[in-house]
Amino acid sequence: MHDAAPARLIARRASGPLRGQVAIPGDKSISHRALMFGALAVGETRITGLLTGEDVLRTAAAMRALGAEVVADPDGTWRVAGRGVGGLTEPEDVLDMGNSGTAARLLCGILSTHALFAVMTGDASLRRRPMRRVIEPLSATGARFAAREGGRLPLAVEGARDALPLDYVVPVPSAQVKSAVLLAGLNAQGTTRVEEREATRDHSENMLRHFGATVTVELAGAGRVITLHGQPELRAADVMVPGDPSSAAFPLVAALLVPGSELRLPGVGLNPLRTGLFATLLEMGADLTVENRRVEGGEPVGDLLVRHGPLRAVDVPPERAPSMIDEYPILAVAASCASGSTRMRGLKELRVKESDRLAATAALLQVNGARLEIEGDDMIVHGTGAPPPGGGVVATHMDHRIAMSALVLGLATAQPVTAEEAGFIDTSFPGFVALMNGVGADLAAA
Repeated sequence: MHDAAPARLIARRASGPLRGQVAIPGDKSISHRALMFGALAVGETRITGLLTGEDVLRTAAAMRALGAEVVADPDGTWRVAGRGVGGLTEPEDVLDMGNSGTAARLLCGILSTHALFAVMTGDASLRRRPMRRVIEPLSATGARFAAREGGRLPLAVEGARDALPLDYVVPVPSAQVKSAVLLAGLNAQGTTRVEEREATRDHSENMLRHFGATVTVELAGAGRVITLHGQPELRAADVMVPGDPSSAAFPLVAALLVPGSELRLPGVGLNPLRTGLFATLLEMGADLTVENRRVEGGEPVGDLLVRHGPLRAVDVPPERAPSMIDEYPILAVAASCASGSTRMRGLKELRVKESDRLAATAALLQVNGARLEIEGDDMIVHGTGAPPPGGGVVATHMDHRIAMSALVLGLATAQPVTAEEAGFIDTSFPGFVALMNGVGADLAAA
Protein backbone atom coordinates (compact mmCIF):
# COMPACT_ATOMS: atom_id res chain seq x y z
CA MET A 1 0.00 0.00 0.00
CA HIS A 2 1.07 3.61 -0.55
CA ASP A 3 1.52 6.15 2.24
CA ALA A 4 -1.55 8.38 2.45
CA ALA A 5 -1.21 11.96 1.24
CA PRO A 6 -0.90 14.52 4.08
CA ALA A 7 -4.04 16.49 4.91
CA ARG A 8 -2.50 19.82 3.82
CA LEU A 9 0.02 19.98 0.96
CA ILE A 10 2.21 22.75 -0.44
CA ALA A 11 3.68 22.84 -3.95
CA ARG A 12 6.78 24.95 -4.65
CA ARG A 13 8.21 25.87 -8.03
CA ALA A 14 10.23 22.92 -9.31
CA SER A 15 13.96 23.67 -9.03
CA GLY A 16 14.60 21.91 -12.34
CA PRO A 17 12.74 20.07 -15.11
CA LEU A 18 10.44 17.12 -14.44
CA ARG A 19 12.02 14.07 -16.05
CA GLY A 20 11.39 10.35 -16.10
CA GLN A 21 8.55 7.86 -16.25
CA VAL A 22 5.30 8.05 -14.27
CA ALA A 23 3.27 4.88 -13.61
CA ILE A 24 -0.35 6.04 -13.87
CA PRO A 25 -2.78 4.21 -11.55
CA GLY A 26 -5.28 1.87 -13.18
CA ASP A 27 -8.54 3.21 -14.58
CA LYS A 28 -11.19 3.19 -11.83
CA SER A 29 -14.17 2.58 -14.15
CA ILE A 30 -12.47 -0.41 -15.78
CA SER A 31 -11.21 -1.78 -12.44
CA HIS A 32 -14.76 -2.01 -11.03
CA ARG A 33 -16.01 -3.73 -14.17
CA ALA A 34 -13.10 -6.20 -14.40
CA LEU A 35 -13.92 -7.53 -10.91
CA MET A 36 -17.67 -7.70 -11.63
CA PHE A 37 -17.39 -9.41 -15.02
CA GLY A 38 -14.76 -11.79 -13.67
CA ALA A 39 -17.25 -12.82 -10.95
CA LEU A 40 -19.95 -13.46 -13.60
CA ALA A 41 -17.68 -15.50 -15.89
CA VAL A 42 -16.83 -19.20 -15.81
CA GLY A 43 -13.18 -19.87 -14.95
CA GLU A 44 -10.38 -17.76 -13.51
CA THR A 45 -9.82 -14.19 -14.69
CA ARG A 46 -6.43 -12.59 -14.04
CA ILE A 47 -6.38 -8.79 -13.69
CA THR A 48 -3.20 -6.71 -13.84
CA GLY A 49 -2.96 -2.98 -13.14
CA LEU A 50 -6.09 -2.91 -10.93
CA LEU A 51 -6.55 0.39 -9.10
CA THR A 52 -6.27 -0.45 -5.40
CA GLY A 53 -8.06 2.64 -4.09
CA GLU A 54 -10.78 2.25 -1.46
CA ASP A 55 -13.68 2.36 -3.98
CA VAL A 56 -12.40 -0.61 -5.99
CA LEU A 57 -11.55 -2.63 -2.87
CA ARG A 58 -15.24 -2.32 -1.86
CA THR A 59 -16.24 -3.90 -5.18
CA ALA A 60 -13.76 -6.75 -4.60
CA ALA A 61 -15.26 -7.36 -1.14
CA ALA A 62 -18.82 -7.35 -2.54
CA MET A 63 -17.93 -9.93 -5.23
CA ARG A 64 -16.40 -12.15 -2.52
CA ALA A 65 -19.56 -11.81 -0.42
CA LEU A 66 -21.61 -12.94 -3.45
CA GLY A 67 -19.63 -16.17 -3.80
CA ALA A 68 -16.79 -15.36 -6.21
CA GLU A 69 -13.22 -16.10 -5.16
CA VAL A 70 -11.18 -12.87 -5.32
CA VAL A 71 -7.48 -13.05 -4.42
CA ALA A 72 -4.72 -10.42 -4.60
CA ASP A 73 -1.31 -11.98 -5.30
CA PRO A 74 1.91 -10.46 -3.88
CA ASP A 75 3.01 -9.36 -7.39
CA GLY A 76 -0.07 -7.11 -7.73
CA THR A 77 -2.05 -9.50 -9.97
CA TRP A 78 -5.66 -10.15 -8.94
CA ARG A 79 -7.38 -13.49 -9.61
CA VAL A 80 -11.17 -13.87 -9.78
CA ALA A 81 -12.75 -17.35 -9.91
CA GLY A 82 -16.23 -16.60 -11.24
CA ARG A 83 -19.60 -18.25 -10.62
CA GLY A 84 -21.03 -17.81 -14.13
CA VAL A 85 -24.02 -15.68 -15.16
CA GLY A 86 -26.85 -16.31 -12.67
CA GLY A 87 -24.55 -18.20 -10.30
CA LEU A 88 -23.95 -15.62 -7.56
CA THR A 89 -25.07 -16.62 -4.05
CA GLU A 90 -26.94 -14.71 -1.36
CA PRO A 91 -24.60 -12.63 0.85
CA GLU A 92 -24.66 -13.36 4.60
CA ASP A 93 -24.22 -9.72 5.59
CA VAL A 94 -24.88 -6.18 4.37
CA LEU A 95 -22.78 -5.10 1.34
CA ASP A 96 -20.95 -1.85 2.26
CA MET A 97 -20.00 0.09 -0.90
CA GLY A 98 -18.12 2.84 0.97
CA ASN A 99 -18.06 6.02 -1.15
CA SER A 100 -18.45 4.39 -4.57
CA GLY A 101 -21.57 5.41 -6.51
CA THR A 102 -20.32 3.46 -9.55
CA ALA A 103 -20.00 0.22 -7.58
CA ALA A 104 -23.42 0.66 -5.91
CA ARG A 105 -25.32 1.42 -9.11
CA LEU A 106 -23.68 -1.32 -11.20
CA LEU A 107 -24.20 -3.84 -8.41
CA CYS A 108 -27.93 -3.00 -8.37
CA GLY A 109 -28.03 -4.20 -11.98
CA ILE A 110 -26.34 -7.52 -11.14
CA LEU A 111 -28.47 -8.19 -8.03
CA SER A 112 -31.78 -7.36 -9.74
CA THR A 113 -31.70 -10.49 -11.92
CA HIS A 114 -30.27 -12.99 -9.41
CA ALA A 115 -32.87 -14.82 -7.29
CA LEU A 116 -31.41 -13.68 -3.97
CA PHE A 117 -31.92 -11.10 -1.23
CA ALA A 118 -29.27 -8.48 -0.47
CA VAL A 119 -28.94 -5.22 1.45
CA MET A 120 -26.52 -2.50 0.32
CA THR A 121 -25.27 0.54 2.24
CA GLY A 122 -22.40 3.04 2.03
CA ASP A 123 -20.74 5.92 3.83
CA ALA A 124 -22.56 9.14 4.77
CA SER A 125 -21.85 10.71 1.36
CA LEU A 126 -23.06 7.68 -0.64
CA ARG A 127 -26.18 7.37 1.52
CA ARG A 128 -27.17 10.85 0.35
CA ARG A 129 -26.81 10.05 -3.36
CA PRO A 130 -29.93 9.09 -5.37
CA MET A 131 -30.33 5.49 -6.51
CA ARG A 132 -33.83 5.97 -7.99
CA ARG A 133 -32.29 6.45 -11.44
CA VAL A 134 -31.33 2.75 -11.43
CA ILE A 135 -34.15 1.42 -9.22
CA GLU A 136 -36.85 2.59 -11.65
CA PRO A 137 -35.60 0.83 -14.81
CA LEU A 138 -34.41 -2.27 -12.91
CA SER A 139 -37.83 -2.79 -11.26
CA ALA A 140 -39.18 -3.73 -14.70
CA THR A 141 -37.09 -6.96 -14.57
CA GLY A 142 -39.38 -8.16 -11.76
CA ALA A 143 -36.91 -7.24 -9.00
CA ARG A 144 -38.21 -5.56 -5.83
CA PHE A 145 -36.40 -2.71 -4.10
CA ALA A 146 -36.96 -1.10 -0.70
CA ALA A 147 -35.01 2.07 0.04
CA ARG A 148 -35.05 5.21 2.12
CA GLU A 149 -36.92 8.29 0.89
CA GLY A 150 -35.75 9.39 -2.56
CA GLY A 151 -34.37 5.94 -3.33
CA ARG A 152 -31.40 6.41 -1.01
CA LEU A 153 -29.23 3.76 0.68
CA PRO A 154 -29.50 1.56 2.68
CA LEU A 155 -31.29 -0.39 -0.03
CA ALA A 156 -32.77 -3.89 0.04
CA VAL A 157 -32.97 -5.87 -3.23
CA GLU A 158 -35.00 -8.98 -3.89
CA GLY A 159 -33.81 -10.20 -7.26
CA ALA A 160 -36.23 -11.49 -9.90
CA ARG A 161 -36.61 -15.26 -10.16
CA ASP A 162 -37.48 -15.22 -13.89
CA ALA A 163 -36.05 -11.88 -14.93
CA LEU A 164 -37.55 -10.00 -17.84
CA PRO A 165 -35.30 -8.23 -20.39
CA LEU A 166 -35.39 -4.45 -20.48
CA ASP A 167 -36.02 -1.92 -23.24
CA TYR A 168 -34.97 1.41 -21.79
CA VAL A 169 -34.28 4.96 -22.97
CA VAL A 170 -31.80 6.59 -20.56
CA PRO A 171 -33.37 10.00 -19.72
CA VAL A 172 -30.09 11.83 -18.91
CA PRO A 173 -26.62 10.78 -20.10
CA SER A 174 -25.25 8.27 -17.56
CA ALA A 175 -22.80 5.45 -18.16
CA GLN A 176 -23.72 4.08 -14.73
CA VAL A 177 -27.44 3.75 -15.51
CA LYS A 178 -26.71 2.26 -18.94
CA SER A 179 -24.28 -0.24 -17.39
CA ALA A 180 -26.73 -1.23 -14.63
CA VAL A 181 -29.38 -2.05 -17.25
CA LEU A 182 -26.89 -4.07 -19.34
CA LEU A 183 -25.69 -5.98 -16.27
CA ALA A 184 -29.31 -6.80 -15.40
CA GLY A 185 -29.85 -8.02 -18.96
CA LEU A 186 -27.07 -10.61 -18.62
CA ASN A 187 -29.29 -12.91 -16.55
CA ALA A 188 -32.61 -12.17 -18.32
CA GLN A 189 -33.97 -14.29 -21.16
CA GLY A 190 -34.19 -12.51 -24.51
CA THR A 191 -32.74 -9.23 -25.71
CA THR A 192 -32.06 -6.17 -23.55
CA ARG A 193 -32.00 -2.85 -25.39
CA VAL A 194 -30.70 0.50 -24.08
CA GLU A 195 -30.98 3.76 -25.95
CA GLU A 196 -28.88 6.79 -24.98
CA ARG A 197 -29.42 10.16 -26.62
CA GLU A 198 -25.82 11.21 -25.99
CA ALA A 199 -22.89 8.80 -26.16
CA THR A 200 -21.40 8.00 -22.72
CA ARG A 201 -18.36 5.96 -21.68
CA ASP A 202 -18.56 2.53 -23.30
CA HIS A 203 -16.30 0.52 -20.98
CA SER A 204 -19.15 -1.91 -20.16
CA GLU A 205 -19.87 -2.66 -23.82
CA ASN A 206 -16.16 -3.20 -24.56
CA MET A 207 -15.68 -5.51 -21.59
CA LEU A 208 -18.87 -7.49 -22.22
CA ARG A 209 -17.50 -8.35 -25.67
CA HIS A 210 -14.09 -9.16 -24.18
CA PHE A 211 -15.78 -11.75 -21.90
CA GLY A 212 -17.77 -13.25 -24.80
CA ALA A 213 -21.19 -11.58 -24.71
CA THR A 214 -22.97 -10.58 -27.94
CA VAL A 215 -23.35 -6.80 -27.89
CA THR A 216 -24.31 -4.62 -30.86
CA VAL A 217 -24.13 -0.84 -30.99
CA GLU A 218 -25.98 1.26 -33.57
CA LEU A 219 -25.57 5.00 -33.97
CA ALA A 220 -28.79 7.01 -33.54
CA GLY A 221 -28.21 10.73 -34.08
CA ALA A 222 -25.79 11.93 -31.39
CA GLY A 223 -26.61 8.85 -29.34
CA ARG A 224 -26.53 5.07 -29.61
CA VAL A 225 -28.70 1.98 -29.26
CA ILE A 226 -27.00 -0.90 -27.43
CA THR A 227 -28.42 -4.43 -27.68
CA LEU A 228 -27.36 -7.36 -25.48
CA HIS A 229 -28.37 -11.03 -25.92
CA GLY A 230 -29.33 -12.41 -22.51
CA GLN A 231 -27.89 -15.38 -20.61
CA PRO A 232 -24.60 -15.71 -22.49
CA GLU A 233 -21.88 -17.99 -21.17
CA LEU A 234 -19.27 -15.45 -20.11
CA ARG A 235 -15.78 -16.96 -20.24
CA ALA A 236 -12.91 -15.90 -17.99
CA ALA A 237 -10.75 -13.37 -19.83
CA ASP A 238 -7.57 -11.72 -18.57
CA VAL A 239 -7.75 -7.93 -18.21
CA MET A 240 -4.87 -5.46 -18.28
CA VAL A 241 -6.35 -2.32 -16.74
CA PRO A 242 -5.01 0.73 -18.61
CA GLY A 243 -3.71 3.81 -16.82
CA ASP A 244 -6.55 6.22 -16.01
CA PRO A 245 -6.56 9.14 -18.51
CA SER A 246 -8.11 11.40 -15.84
CA SER A 247 -5.16 10.68 -13.53
CA ALA A 248 -2.60 11.01 -16.36
CA ALA A 249 -3.82 14.61 -16.85
CA PHE A 250 -1.97 15.90 -13.77
CA PRO A 251 1.65 14.85 -14.47
CA LEU A 252 1.00 15.57 -18.16
CA VAL A 253 0.04 19.23 -17.57
CA ALA A 254 2.82 19.59 -14.99
CA ALA A 255 5.37 18.62 -17.67
CA LEU A 256 3.85 21.13 -20.11
CA LEU A 257 4.22 23.95 -17.55
CA VAL A 258 7.65 23.29 -15.96
CA PRO A 259 10.52 24.44 -18.27
CA GLY A 260 12.72 21.72 -19.75
CA SER A 261 10.44 18.86 -18.64
CA GLU A 262 10.00 15.54 -20.46
CA LEU A 263 7.81 12.78 -19.02
CA ARG A 264 6.78 9.38 -20.30
CA LEU A 265 3.41 7.97 -19.20
CA PRO A 266 3.19 4.30 -20.32
CA GLY A 267 -0.02 2.32 -20.85
CA VAL A 268 -2.63 5.10 -20.62
CA GLY A 269 -6.21 4.39 -21.75
CA LEU A 270 -7.12 6.20 -24.99
CA ASN A 271 -10.84 5.45 -25.21
CA PRO A 272 -12.16 8.23 -27.54
CA LEU A 273 -15.01 8.92 -25.09
CA ARG A 274 -12.38 9.84 -22.45
CA THR A 275 -9.66 11.79 -24.31
CA GLY A 276 -11.16 15.27 -24.74
CA LEU A 277 -8.36 16.83 -22.65
CA PHE A 278 -5.63 15.36 -24.85
CA ALA A 279 -7.37 16.70 -27.98
CA THR A 280 -7.72 20.15 -26.39
CA LEU A 281 -4.08 20.32 -25.27
CA LEU A 282 -2.94 19.38 -28.79
CA GLU A 283 -5.05 22.27 -30.14
CA MET A 284 -3.26 24.52 -27.61
CA GLY A 285 0.07 23.50 -29.14
CA ALA A 286 1.14 20.94 -26.54
CA ASP A 287 4.19 18.81 -27.38
CA LEU A 288 2.35 15.53 -26.80
CA THR A 289 2.84 12.34 -28.78
CA VAL A 290 1.31 8.86 -28.49
CA GLU A 291 3.54 5.84 -29.09
CA ASN A 292 2.92 2.08 -29.19
CA ARG A 293 -0.86 2.24 -29.70
CA ARG A 294 -2.51 -1.11 -28.90
CA VAL A 295 -5.74 -2.72 -27.66
CA GLU A 296 -5.80 -4.39 -24.22
CA GLY A 297 -8.93 -5.92 -22.69
CA GLY A 298 -11.06 -4.37 -25.43
CA GLU A 299 -9.72 -0.85 -24.71
CA PRO A 300 -7.35 1.32 -26.83
CA VAL A 301 -4.10 2.07 -24.97
CA GLY A 302 -0.88 3.96 -25.72
CA ASP A 303 2.28 5.44 -24.20
CA LEU A 304 2.25 9.24 -23.85
CA LEU A 305 5.39 11.34 -24.28
CA VAL A 306 5.04 14.97 -23.19
CA ARG A 307 7.54 17.85 -23.27
CA HIS A 308 7.42 21.41 -21.98
CA GLY A 309 6.46 24.11 -24.46
CA PRO A 310 4.34 27.24 -24.89
CA LEU A 311 0.53 26.93 -24.95
CA ARG A 312 -1.98 29.17 -26.73
CA ALA A 313 -5.62 29.87 -25.92
CA VAL A 314 -8.43 27.90 -27.59
CA ASP A 315 -12.24 27.79 -27.65
CA VAL A 316 -13.40 24.44 -26.23
CA PRO A 317 -16.78 23.41 -27.74
CA PRO A 318 -19.60 22.25 -25.44
CA GLU A 319 -19.96 18.89 -27.18
CA ARG A 320 -16.48 17.94 -25.94
CA ALA A 321 -17.57 18.22 -22.28
CA PRO A 322 -18.71 14.57 -21.81
CA SER A 323 -15.27 13.26 -22.86
CA MET A 324 -13.37 15.50 -20.41
CA ILE A 325 -15.81 16.48 -17.66
CA ASP A 326 -13.32 15.51 -14.92
CA GLU A 327 -10.42 17.35 -16.55
CA TYR A 328 -11.69 20.95 -16.64
CA PRO A 329 -9.93 21.99 -13.38
CA ILE A 330 -6.51 20.93 -14.72
CA LEU A 331 -7.30 22.38 -18.17
CA ALA A 332 -8.11 25.70 -16.46
CA VAL A 333 -4.67 25.57 -14.79
CA ALA A 334 -3.02 25.04 -18.22
CA ALA A 335 -5.14 27.89 -19.67
CA SER A 336 -3.97 30.26 -16.93
CA CYS A 337 -0.38 29.76 -18.18
CA ALA A 338 -1.24 29.97 -21.92
CA SER A 339 -1.20 33.09 -24.07
CA GLY A 340 -4.66 34.54 -24.73
CA SER A 341 -8.19 33.89 -23.46
CA THR A 342 -9.42 30.28 -23.36
CA ARG A 343 -13.19 29.77 -23.35
CA MET A 344 -14.59 26.47 -22.02
CA ARG A 345 -18.24 26.08 -22.98
CA GLY A 346 -21.16 24.10 -21.55
CA LEU A 347 -19.89 23.22 -18.08
CA LYS A 348 -23.18 22.89 -16.17
CA GLU A 349 -22.45 19.25 -15.26
CA LEU A 350 -19.42 20.52 -13.28
CA ARG A 351 -21.75 22.09 -10.73
CA VAL A 352 -22.97 18.67 -9.52
CA LYS A 353 -19.74 16.66 -9.17
CA GLU A 354 -18.12 15.82 -5.76
CA SER A 355 -18.21 19.58 -5.20
CA ASP A 356 -19.39 22.54 -7.31
CA ARG A 357 -16.29 22.07 -9.43
CA LEU A 358 -16.95 25.15 -11.54
CA ALA A 359 -16.94 27.50 -8.52
CA ALA A 360 -14.03 25.63 -6.92
CA THR A 361 -11.94 25.86 -10.12
CA ALA A 362 -12.62 29.58 -10.44
CA ALA A 363 -11.62 30.15 -6.80
CA LEU A 364 -8.44 28.05 -7.26
CA LEU A 365 -7.29 30.34 -10.09
CA GLN A 366 -8.41 33.64 -8.55
CA VAL A 367 -6.68 33.08 -5.21
CA ASN A 368 -3.45 32.53 -7.18
CA GLY A 369 -3.73 35.72 -9.22
CA ALA A 370 -5.21 34.42 -12.47
CA ARG A 371 -7.94 36.40 -14.29
CA LEU A 372 -11.16 34.72 -15.36
CA GLU A 373 -14.90 35.09 -15.51
CA ILE A 374 -17.90 32.76 -15.60
CA GLU A 375 -20.65 33.58 -18.09
CA GLY A 376 -23.62 31.25 -17.70
CA ASP A 377 -22.14 27.76 -18.09
CA ASP A 378 -18.94 29.02 -19.74
CA MET A 379 -15.61 29.79 -18.09
CA ILE A 380 -13.15 32.20 -19.73
CA VAL A 381 -9.56 32.13 -18.46
CA HIS A 382 -7.23 35.00 -19.47
CA GLY A 383 -3.62 33.85 -19.79
CA THR A 384 -0.52 36.02 -20.30
CA GLY A 385 1.76 33.31 -21.66
CA ALA A 386 3.38 32.95 -18.23
CA PRO A 387 2.14 31.33 -15.00
CA PRO A 388 0.08 33.51 -12.62
CA PRO A 389 1.93 34.66 -9.45
CA GLY A 390 0.62 31.92 -7.10
CA GLY A 391 0.81 32.25 -3.33
CA GLY A 392 -2.78 31.14 -2.71
CA VAL A 393 -4.31 28.74 -0.22
CA VAL A 394 -6.87 26.64 -2.15
CA ALA A 395 -10.05 25.30 -0.53
CA THR A 396 -10.44 21.89 -2.18
CA HIS A 397 -13.92 21.07 -0.79
CA MET A 398 -12.61 17.50 -0.36
CA ASP A 399 -12.40 17.17 -4.15
CA HIS A 400 -9.29 15.21 -5.16
CA ARG A 401 -9.12 16.77 -8.65
CA ILE A 402 -9.20 20.34 -7.30
CA ALA A 403 -6.39 19.40 -4.88
CA MET A 404 -4.14 17.90 -7.59
CA SER A 405 -4.85 20.80 -9.98
CA ALA A 406 -3.77 23.31 -7.32
CA LEU A 407 -0.54 21.40 -6.66
CA VAL A 408 0.33 21.23 -10.38
CA LEU A 409 -0.15 25.01 -10.62
CA GLY A 410 2.22 25.49 -7.67
CA LEU A 411 5.02 23.71 -9.55
CA ALA A 412 4.98 26.54 -12.12
CA THR A 413 4.15 29.70 -10.08
CA ALA A 414 6.76 31.96 -8.44
CA GLN A 415 5.00 31.74 -5.05
CA PRO A 416 4.04 28.37 -3.51
CA VAL A 417 0.45 27.09 -3.70
CA THR A 418 -1.18 25.31 -0.73
CA ALA A 419 -4.00 22.77 -1.01
CA GLU A 420 -6.22 22.33 2.04
CA GLU A 421 -7.77 18.88 2.70
CA ALA A 422 -5.63 16.96 0.23
CA GLY A 423 -5.54 13.56 1.96
CA PHE A 424 -8.28 12.01 -0.20
CA ILE A 425 -6.13 12.38 -3.37
CA ASP A 426 -5.46 8.68 -2.66
CA THR A 427 -9.04 7.68 -3.57
CA SER A 428 -8.16 8.10 -7.26
CA PHE A 429 -4.35 8.49 -7.41
CA PRO A 430 -2.61 6.46 -4.67
CA GLY A 431 0.98 7.62 -4.17
CA PHE A 432 0.57 10.87 -6.17
CA VAL A 433 2.98 12.89 -4.01
CA ALA A 434 5.77 10.29 -4.06
CA LEU A 435 5.40 9.71 -7.82
CA MET A 436 5.56 13.44 -8.62
CA ASN A 437 8.49 14.07 -6.27
CA GLY A 438 10.24 11.09 -7.90
CA VAL A 439 10.38 12.94 -11.25
CA GLY A 440 11.50 16.28 -9.77
CA ALA A 441 8.43 17.97 -8.24
CA ASP A 442 8.54 19.70 -4.85
CA LEU A 443 5.39 18.65 -2.95
CA ALA A 444 5.43 18.53 0.85
CA ALA A 445 3.19 18.57 3.90
CA ALA A 446 2.26 22.15 4.78
